[in-house]
Amino acid sequence: MLAVQQPPSTPAVTSTALAGDSIARALPDQVPENAPAHCPGTESEQAGKADACAGCPNQDACASAPKGPDPDLPLIKQRMSRIKHKILIMSGKGGVGKSTFTAQLGWAFSSRFSGHFDVAEDEKHTEETTQKEENEQGEAEKQVAIMDIDICGPSIPTILGLAGQSIHSTSQGWSPVYVSDNLCAMSIGFLLPSASSAVIWRGPKKNGLIKQFLKDVDWTAGLEEDQEDQVSIRNDSTSTPSHLIDYMLIDTPPGTSDEHLSIVSYLKESGITGAILLTTPQEVSLQDVRKEISFCRKMNVPILGIVENMAGFVCPSCTGYSEIFHPSTGGAKALCQELELNFLGSIPLDPRIGKSCDLGISFTDEYPDSPATTAYLKVIERVRTLVD
Repeated sequence: MLAVQQPPSTPAVTSTALAGDSIARALPDQVPENAPAHCPGTESEQAGKADACAGCPNQDACASAPKGPDPDLPLIKQRMSRIKHKILIMSGKGGVGKSTFTAQLGWAFSSRFSGHFDVAEDEKHTEETTQKEENEQGEAEKQVAIMDIDICGPSIPTILGLAGQSIHSTSQGWSPVYVSDNLCAMSIGFLLPSASSAVIWRGPKKNGLIKQFLKDVDWTAGLEEDQEDQVSIRNDSTSTPSHLIDYMLIDTPPGTSDEHLSIVSYLKESGITGAILLTTPQEVSLQDVRKEISFCRKMNVPILGIVENMAGFVCPSCTGYSEIFHPSTGGAKALCQELELNFLGSIPLDPRIGKSCDLGISFTDEYPDSPATTAYLKVIERVRTLVD
């Protein structure tokens, strides 16, 4: 008879067991220790009223607690007012490449806009493109921030080459971790005791951490005074306050769950530039993207467009093309035509994309001749054109 091998124990983050006692204490505990399994949290409008509250010893106290506007929302609005564009990267389906795309978008946006990823539609170096490159060479570097709100499956630290890094707490708040002078990131992955630690949290605990990322992270912590001056100069002199961060890319988990509701709600006052939806060509993925589209429309989140990822395989040796996921219903392009959305482009598979993610390096910089790089840069340029 075969014996069942018990897996080695790994630390699980069930409450606020994050790295560093001072940081752990900073995360508010919205769920009492003796709360039922589906407690909505003490700050929820459903506190003491939800079905899950029946029989809870805290039900009367939660139901009678004074309710009013969230006092943290003005603080979030103030912090987020320094960020020009806030872009959500979303998909109803997991494993379609959201985190990889977010990282590539961040690397590209943080590069000097000197024609590095200006790819003309007809791939000809026209006079107009040349003039555009010359104009952009004089632009200051864009400041880019990546916020990873995939609480249970943070991938951004590894993909950006920041695995093992930790954050610091200052009088101004938490400091994000920097990839380069003008690209930073914040993720729960920087707070966990180890990369194998599981995060076992209910919705209110996740919402609390997302609020911390928005309210208490000093996203401009790495900007030197001269950088702030350069950013202020290129912003409209009439804007108050000036935008110190040009792009914030928010990597979300799959589905339409607590994290999505929280980020949209918290950013309502400061505004969301839009959402980029990722899918793979097959119908099983498109079905979930339709749900994400419905979510965005119900929550009044602008949809910048849809990206079709893993659209075939191009051999890096012979450049031969093979179809991996069959677009039985026409793929993302047909979906965009049906729902009148922007089709941002298709990105083929390249085995070196996964390798780059494991090594924490920019795929488009490392493999500029890959057909996937060409596709990536076309998509990224379309996104840049839409938001700017």
